[in-house]
Amino acid sequence: MAKARKSAAPAPAADAAAGPHPDGRFFHWEGEVLVVNILGTPSAKLDKIGKPKDKQLKVSVTADPVGGKATDHMVKFLAREFGVRTSDVEVVFGRMSVNKQLRIASPTKFPRAFKLGE
Repeated sequence: MAKARKSAAPAPAADAAAGPHPDGRFFHWEGEVLVVNILGTPSAKLDKIGKPKDKQLKVSVTADPVGGKATDHMVKFLAREFGVRTSDVEVVFGRMSVNKQLRIASPTKFPRAFKLGE
């Protein structure tokens, strides 16, 4: 993974467990890395970050779900949204599924849904 960079927003205290956050949030921090649980929608009209649904964040992308192309497109889209390089976004699991977990190293921007989830 890429070298950690200083974040524009301070990271909350790190949580140890992977997977959904124990208090029901769709994200948690592991040091400078933001871990996000995603419910993806491929073949959408727009690339869009939606609202949290249960313990996942809804993310729609325009790419078709063929050979992981929708996930690749989602990684590029989310990298722009979080102000990081594509290489700073890691798919932990769910590359070929709508249920995913991503690790985003040292994000510098935060979409509106993260203000709702704080």
